[in-house]
Amino acid sequence: MLTIWGRLNSHNVKKVAWFAEELELPYERHDIGGKFGMDAEYLAKNPNALIPTIEDEGLVLWESNAILRYLASRYGGERYWPADPQQRAIGDRWMDWQFGYAKAQYDAFVNLVRRAAPDRDMSAVARSAAAAAGQMAILEDYLTETPWLSGEDFGIGDIPMGVYAHSFFTLDIERPALPNVSNWYRRLTGRSGYASQVMIPLT
Repeated sequence: MLTIWGRLNSHNVKKVAWFAEELELPYERHDIGGKFGMDAEYLAKNPNALIPTIEDEGLVLWESNAILRYLASRYGGERYWPADPQQRAIGDRWMDWQFGYAKAQYDAFVNLVRRAAPDRDMSAVARSAAAAAGQMAILEDYLTETPWLSGEDFGIGDIPMGVYAHSFFTLDIERPALPNVSNWYRRLTGRSGYASQVMIPLT
């Protein structure tokens, strides 16, 4: 059985748990990180002291997007890991693009979610919200061409940014009108794994 280590209020853990649900994989998840801490046994698996980490039939693997690619290639079939390298690359690029977006959103998320009101830097929130909106404008343009980041169908490329989209639309920030991104997000919310693993209160 697949084992996932990591607390579910982590964007990177949400990615993996959601994809496991999409693949209908049996798995168990253990809370690690944040208030749950990390013991020596966990650090022996992941010396970076980060989450998530998985174990699958003897393989210990960390780095969330590497985990997604592994699960897609092992369990996802043509739907999630196309044999055609060009088709696979369409979604794959958005997986790495997400890291740049995460940096843009970081200050807004940390200040509004992880800090008490007296300690918040609202000027940093405003700058971060503007940067996140600028990145989302790139997504908005792309989604005029195709319904999903992975192409014509939902796929692995939609998962990393799908997690961050929930934060973008949930945080108390100013957002421009993004009809294509909003429509894509609305369709994500209709997926049961997204609802159960991603659409949880931001903490």
